[in-house]
Amino acid sequence: MKNKLILSVFGLLILAAFAASLSLPVQAAPAAQYTVFPTPTPGPDGTIVYIVQQGDTLLRIELLFGVTVEELRRLNHLGANDPIIAGQELIIGYAGPAGATITPGPSPTPLPVSPTPTYAPGTGILCILLYNDVNGDSLREEEESSLPGGAISVSNRSGTVSQTADSFGGTDENCNTDAFTGLVDTQYGFVAFKDLPEGDYTISVAIPSGYNPTTTTNRAITLAAGDTSFVPFGAQASAKTEEEVEQVVPEAPKKSPLLGIIGAGIVLAAIALGAYALLLRRVR
Repeated sequence: MKNKLILSVFGLLILAAFAASLSLPVQAAPAAQYTVFPTPTPGPDGTIVYIVQQGDTLLRIELLFGVTVEELRRLNHLGANDPIIAGQELIIGYAGPAGATITPGPSPTPLPVSPTPTYAPGTGILCILLYNDVNGDSLREEEESSLPGGAISVSNRSGTVSQTADSFGGTDENCNTDAFTGLVDTQYGFVAFKDLPEGDYTISVAIPSGYNPTTTTNRAITLAAGDTSFVPFGAQASAKTEEEVEQVVPEAPKKSPLLGIIGAGIVLAAIALGAYALLLRRVR
């Protein structure tokens, strides 16, 4: 009987304790703890600095800020095995000075687009010389004068220029365009084609009769604006012409004294015969 009473009391205590636990307020579990990372901000010189936290590694900092481990080592002069410690300042980049406010200036006014100027083509001068190549070496010597009687033709590739002129004899080797009268320089023997538009030209010459060319009779030349181009052509007298010149001016015949004596003797004999005939007529 006594044991039943003890069990009943113990059961009542358990029920009371259970009921009391149900009446107590429920306590919430402690909130999860997160590591707070300080936000890097540019310093006065524009350097962005991060303070290393406990447990940080370079790889973790790379994942946090997007700066590679190699760049972190370069910016902070860290070796491959150099560690980092909590509280250490690491440079993670550069920016403008902290708090600097950039005030936008006025928008530039676009300049008007000027049309590209179109320039008229320039002009130049061709000085053509047909000279007497006495020694036939195809080189103009100072003593070799210009040769008259030839014809010179000038034309350009575009077909806008086609001019001809006769060659003129002279002695000077300079192409002095100030002395030109029309196309022919009567002082120097050159034929000048002035005010020609720049471009590519073909020059041809016709050699006068009795001469053979010692140079090519056709030449191509590019005339630039403002240029004065000198183009010589040579010709040499043919051998037939030289023989004809010698025949036109033959050497004077030499007089023989023997022929003079014989002629005088014949005259004296004729006079003597005339006197003898006259004497015989008087005797009869």
